[in-house]
Amino acid sequence: MLRREVAAQLSDAERRAEKGEKRRAARKKRKARSADSTASPQLEAIAACESGGNPRAIGGGGAYRGKYQMAPSTWSSVGGSGDPAAAPEAEQDKRAAILLAKAGPGQWPVCSR
Repeated sequence: MLRREVAAQLSDAERRAEKGEKRRAARKKRKARSADSTASPQLEAIAACESGGNPRAIGGGGAYRGKYQMAPSTWSSVGGSGDPAAAPEAEQDKRAAILLAKAGPGQWPVCSR
């Protein structure tokens, strides 16, 4: 009985450690992508707030997508096509820069403060 409990505790600890490793690796990957980003510091701050800088993020029950959490209609209005979350990060940066220049930071009312 004691051996089973110890084995169960070890496997729980191993699972937690593995989860932590995966989270750290994902964070590291996002930071590396961010370092390669073509976005301005203002857009990087907006992206960090909107999606944690994750270009594949999907929020708002699927309504907002990508690094800048754009609605499909907004994405289309700045020349994007298809799913923003499926677009390359540089494309998302480009479209967000167009939106920022065209409509200002109010497009991200919470994250542009």
